[in-house]
Amino acid sequence: MASEEIGYRGPTACAAAGITYRQLDYWARTGLVEPSVRPAHGSGTQRLYSFRDVVVLKIVKRFLDTGVSLQNIRTAVQHLRERGFSDLERMTLMSDGATVYECTSPDEVHSLLQGGQGVFGIAVGVVWRDVESALSQLHGERIDTGETLVGHNPMDELARRRNKAV
Repeated sequence: MASEEIGYRGPTACAAAGITYRQLDYWARTGLVEPSVRPAHGSGTQRLYSFRDVVVLKIVKRFLDTGVSLQNIRTAVQHLRERGFSDLERMTLMSDGATVYECTSPDEVHSLLQGGQGVFGIAVGVVWRDVESALSQLHGERIDTGETLVGHNPMDELARRRNKAV
């Protein structure tokens, strides 16, 4: 099933991104990372996050862990949103602690490093694979029917069948 057909509720998004539900809620209410599948509409409704939303949540968490200010992270997320989040998995996001830069080629990374100041980078492809791996162990939800999908990784299904046969 294509990842565009699956959404993730708040607790699942938190588990995959390594954040608290309080962070998720705050970031959604302040517009930092809003669920693109289904926003919450009043009490009792569930937000539903896309796979790409969860990747962005994990990127935000990584930036926060390295000391980048929430204001600079907002700017970076806004830039990604304007790009339509296309080609995320081939991107490297670099920061000097004050500014976040998007690098899509080794030359761009190299020229940023030649500035002489300390920078760190997030290879989004690595984050992408981490989130993919985490979500394959968690519950997803079909966007069209609301059907709960448990560990929708085909390898997990094969492992379950083998274990039943033993």
